[in-house]
Amino acid sequence: MSIVKIIEVISEGSSIEEAVENGLKEASKTLNHIQQIDVQHIHAKVENNKVVKYRLDLKVSLVVIH
Repeated sequence: MSIVKIIEVISEGSSIEEAVENGLKEASKTLNHIQQIDVQHIHAKVENNKVVKYRLDLKVSLVVIH
């Protein structure tokens, strides 16, 4: 049996993929053994009728005890 910890992270990027990668990059600076990222919500910032930035609510799962 494994014990998994879930950390909530808010991340931004110019695309959804970039926002996920940015969240992973920042989380991995202080967390080890990240196994999964679950995208909970996607928010798009709009200026002049164009999407200029995506903001994601992420749940980062990491194994604490394997």
